[in-house]
Formats: sequence, C-alpha cells, structure tokens
Amino acid sequence: MGKLLICLALILLTAATSLYLSPAALFASVQFVEQQWAGLSARQVQVGDFNLHYYEGGPQGAETILMIHGFAADKDNWLRFSRPLTARYHVVALDLPGFGDSSKPAASYDVATQVERLNAFSQALGIDQLHLIGNSMGGHIAALYAARHPEQVLSVALLNNAGVNAPQASELFQRLQRGAANPLLVSSSADFSALLDFLFVQQPTLPEPLKQHLAQRAIASHDFNQTIFSQLRERYIPLEPELAKIQAPTLLLWGDQDRLLDVSSIEVMRPLLKQPSVVIMQACGHLPMIERPEETSAHYQRFLDSVKR
Repeated sequence: MGKLLICLALILLTAATSLYLSPAALFASVQFVEQQWAGLSARQVQVGDFNLHYYEGGPQGAETILMIHGFAADKDNWLRFSRPLTARYHVVALDLPGFGDSSKPAASYDVATQVERLNAFSQALGIDQLHLIGNSMGGHIAALYAARHPEQVLSVALLNNAGVNAPQASELFQRLQRGAANPLLVSSSADFSALLDFLFVQQPTLPEPLKQHLAQRAIASHDFNQTIFSQLRERYIPLEPELAKIQAPTLLLWGDQDRLLDVSSIEVMRPLLKQPSVVIMQACGHLPMIERPEETSAHYQRFLDSVKR
C-alpha cells in the first residue's frame, strides 16, 4: 500500500508539473514514476570498454530474468511489462552496448559480438543462471546466447524475434528489397510518427511533448543506428542452424500483425526447437510488451510457471 501511495503521489506530481517542465524533464519524471511502479532501480557497471546502464529489481536470491531490447530501443521498453515480475524474480533489463544510456564507441555491434558482451555483463553481475527474454534484435541475441551458452539458460522467451528467414516476407523486408527508405531510421518528426504506426496496431498514449522528445532522440541517433543496422545485415547470423542447440524451454510469442518481422517465422522455428511453446497475440504489432504489457506479461508468467513444474 505504501508503494502504491508513493506512486500515486508521483503521478499527480508529474501531471501537475507537466505544463511547466521541459520535454526532457517531463520524460525523466515519467520514467522515474514507471521505474517506481515496476520496482526497478537504475544502475550501471563497467564491462570492458563499455559503461552499461541497466534496471534491476526484485529479490536478489530469486531466479534472474534478463531482458534484452531490440534495435534502436532501450531498457525502458520493459518497464510496464516488468511490474508483475519483480515480486517473484530478480529482474535485470539492460541498455545493450550502443543503445540507450550505455556507451557507444566506434565498435562492432553485430549479434554475435553482442552475445559475448551480454555474457560478460552477466558474469560481472554474478549471474550464473538466468531466464532470457528478448524482443526483435534482442530476441535474435537471446536465442544465439541460449544456443552458445546452454548451461546458463533456464528458459528463453523470443518476442517477435529477428534472425529467421520467414516464409512470408514482412512489409519491412519488402520495402528494403525494393530500395525504399528504412522506417527504423528516423530523420524527422514525420518519420517518427510513421514509425509508431509501423510498430503498433494500437499505439500507446503519448502526450505530444513526450512524443516530440522521443522523436528528437531518435533523430539524433540516426547516423549511429544506420551504422549498426548495416553491421547487422553484413554480419548476419541465421538462427536456423542454431536453434537445435538450445536446450531450455522456449516461448515463441508474436503479434499477428507485426509488419517488421512476419509471424510466419514461427513455422520455421517451432520444429527446430526441443521444447517450444507458442503464443500468437491477435491484433497486436511488433512490440507486444509495450502495446499490451499486462497481457504479454501474463503469457510470460504462465510460461515460466510451466518451466518450474
């Protein structure tokens, strides 16, 4: 009850000050409220050449869930999804190297390199075993991690993951094949609005100042994200030969109206996995943990409960 009252007070404070704060300050205020609701705290750790920022919460002695965001995203993607999980699990959601608040030196950001950085991050936090969950590019990383470090992985959940040659080409891949602009690379506020339409069936409600702030952040990251996207394509590692190496129970969860990565990817992955479970969310897009966080988290908790039986 105390936590609830604190969060309600913070929400009222945010609403009362929204007319007076700059967009950046308003964003930071909302971000803090969301962290409090989720029971997460912001932390950072030096791992090699990278200063990595992450959220952490839940009982320290509990099993760890490590959450991995997608391309051009960050740890905030998991805040609302995490709310029911921190009561039972030690939750860690990081900004991958090159994204969010983490370091962004000139380096390689392909999936295989990120897997080994993620392994070093886990070791730096003293995590020997974990549940992995990843979305989009983060799902590609999670699956490859589970294949290459099976002794560490208790379960893996792949939400609309990259890394598979889907039988039905997605709208994103059709666009790229005909040489159209990449909707994931934002050059203007109009591009950002179009990206939101592309990602969601039902967009989250965003006050205009917050939307413009997020748009400006995406625009500022355009050139760096373009470099990373090129690396991901040039150094692509297909998951098809890797999936059979995954020993842990694996959840495949997808929004059926994903325009970036087609839901038909499940048809390729399911027969290659040793212990697959499948959830297809109707009328949902590429980011189910943001578009429908409570429902997505409930599906994930049922999967985790089945793993423990």
